[in-house]
Amino acid sequence: MPIVRSLSRALRGFPGWLVRWQAILPLLVAEFILWTGFGALLPVMPLYFTEHAVDIALLGVVIAAWPAARLIAEPIFGHLADRTGRVPLMVLGLVVAASSVGAMALWTGPVAFVILRALSGLGTAMYDPAARGYLMDATPPQRRGEAFGLYSAAQMGGIVLGPAIGGLGTALVGGYGFVFIFGAVATFAAAAAVAVRVREQRGDHAAHDPVAPGASFSEFPAEPGPPGLVAGAAPPAPISLRNRFMVAASLVNLAGYFGGGLYETIWAIFVTARGGGVELVGVTFAVFGLVTILVSPFGGRMVDRRGPLPFIVGGLLLSVAAMFTYPFVRDPWLFAPLVALEAIGFAFVGPATYAIVARGTPDGRSSTAQGLLGAAGTIGTIAAALATGVLASLDLNAPFFVGGVVILVVLGLAIGVGGTALRSMRPGPLAPPGPPARSTPPARSAGP
Repeated sequence: MPIVRSLSRALRGFPGWLVRWQAILPLLVAEFILWTGFGALLPVMPLYFTEHAVDIALLGVVIAAWPAARLIAEPIFGHLADRTGRVPLMVLGLVVAASSVGAMALWTGPVAFVILRALSGLGTAMYDPAARGYLMDATPPQRRGEAFGLYSAAQMGGIVLGPAIGGLGTALVGGYGFVFIFGAVATFAAAAAVAVRVREQRGDHAAHDPVAPGASFSEFPAEPGPPGLVAGAAPPAPISLRNRFMVAASLVNLAGYFGGGLYETIWAIFVTARGGGVELVGVTFAVFGLVTILVSPFGGRMVDRRGPLPFIVGGLLLSVAAMFTYPFVRDPWLFAPLVALEAIGFAFVGPATYAIVARGTPDGRSSTAQGLLGAAGTIGTIAAALATGVLASLDLNAPFFVGGVVILVVLGLAIGVGGTALRSMRPGPLAPPGPPARSTPPARSAGP
């Protein structure tokens, strides 16, 4: 039978898969644990806040406190991660996030939620750039799309499991506070996993600062490298983070996170207002996570083979189509297939975005680049959270229409800025398992 043959091939290839990804497997496990706790929070967090004196207009402010802290701190901690050790920053960030999440079960009210959400955002700002920079430096250049596909799959595995645990625990305990305690415990467990199993990459990421004063777009090679580049090696790295690849990726991330901030603020309230229960909210998050788990590794491989541009465009257009459709759906259980459609788009957009960032990152600046990328996404989350709270207080359908239009506009800007550069990203031969091949760094520019 075809299924049996496919399973047999997968089992035979599993030892080789473990060898290929052994450097990042501990981080993937930590991501799964972390997002299991986060997944437990997602379906009930807006309901918990409104239950404790946060009205729907103020809800956007509470939700925005988390990304606001990230916006300020993430570029700083990304830069710091490139100059010091990444693992200590990851561990400290997870401990701060875990402590603030757990405190929400004990200290409640609008002011408390804003303060604790901001602290949680600060902890995440320590962790995320260091984690993604580690992942990028530990992965061969021609497999980074696949690596970030696995990274997304690990996160979404937690999204699948977390809501089930959160829903069952809430039912047994009889209150939403359970999910905050569980989220804190899971985040502490992720910190322990990182501290014990993730090993610092001793490459040259902290050895030098290749950024030249006055570097500009013109100092970035427009094509994927000169003739004679070793097969499997990366194209020459840029000198500056100010290049079209980084700008385009940041705009794409802003668009994607605008959608994420919208859903985080209003989705649970929207679904329950349409007649669905908390269990349906959990089901939709689980559907999103399960589809992403199944599609992301494949999506990452397709990005590596065909380049990121078509998957950026197609993935975001799927999200826009779903947003424009939600307000017209009358049976809330039909939300599930629309969520699956969005998840397919997300499974391609995520790896494609990280592949573009990898192409636009100077040597030794991986975590700094990830911090800047995260800051762009954070701007989208803040804008969405604030706008969604105000729009939803007028009409629950309005955020979806506005969100779809915003994503279309930002996608157009990203293509306008990076279209030529993104089309130049031609996939090269896949690197064999092992350490990433390195290309010769470009000469420094003296500036204008």
